[in-house]
Amino acid sequence: MTSLRSTPWLPALAVLGSVTSLCIGTSFAKKLFPLVGAEGTSALRVGFSAIVLLLLWRPWRWPLSRQDAGSVLRYGLTLGTMNLLFYLALRTIPFGIAVAIEFSGPLAVAMWASRRPVDFLWLASAVTGLAMILPLGHGNTLDPTGVLFALGAAVCWALYIVFGKRAGHLHAGHSVSLGLVAASLVVVPYGVAHAGAALLDPSILAAGLGVAIVSSAIPMSLEMMAMKRLPSETFGIMVSLEPAVASLLAMLLLGEHLTSFQWLAIGFIVLASIGSTVTARRARPEAAELAG
Repeated sequence: MTSLRSTPWLPALAVLGSVTSLCIGTSFAKKLFPLVGAEGTSALRVGFSAIVLLLLWRPWRWPLSRQDAGSVLRYGLTLGTMNLLFYLALRTIPFGIAVAIEFSGPLAVAMWASRRPVDFLWLASAVTGLAMILPLGHGNTLDPTGVLFALGAAVCWALYIVFGKRAGHLHAGHSVSLGLVAASLVVVPYGVAHAGAALLDPSILAAGLGVAIVSSAIPMSLEMMAMKRLPSETFGIMVSLEPAVASLLAMLLLGEHLTSFQWLAIGFIVLASIGSTVTARRARPEAAELAG
């Protein structure tokens, strides 16, 4: 009998839960920008996430080889830089647009890792949806600095997937908690330098803790679990749900309603996610049969 843990459906649900939690947390995080800036908000998010996961997983219980320590360090530093650049992008460009631009990173990983023709079909569907979401040719202008920050976050997201996969054999709590400690080495000093004593306000600290749990601690744990069971190209396309989930939550929480054209774009992205999950499950028995 095939174990549920060996199918891609549970890791696919983990990715969906990660994306949903991330979008909710980021939406609330933007409300802290006027108080402590994007830099201070990022410091609260990453710093508190590291503390929460250290207390939860107590990673010192597991041994860590020098090679694994290097993988976790690269994974964490990339994660911290990605978070900081993305929050800096959110200062001047819309949330959904920033997500769409940032997503070029995992799409690049998916294209690079693809080995079967069907993978390119799902990738093309995801690219079509994202191209429809971006306000290209509609007379809208985006802040160049914000776009550059989002593109920088895209590069970091691609590297994050690669480094995270290399650390995927470790326990998820082990790698995620240590990774966030490494990430805090990048983000926290930068945020403190910009926000200063404002970060010590009790209400700010409480809000930052909530943002950290919802937008980092929960999503990162779920993502690392999924990375261990999904190939890189499938994981990269699965997280294409993020622009769709962000748009849906914006409608429910912020009253931002989409046009029919934009919902069609979301349909292409959902199709890519479902298709990649189904074909990933079918590929595993085929691989086992060839091996036998």
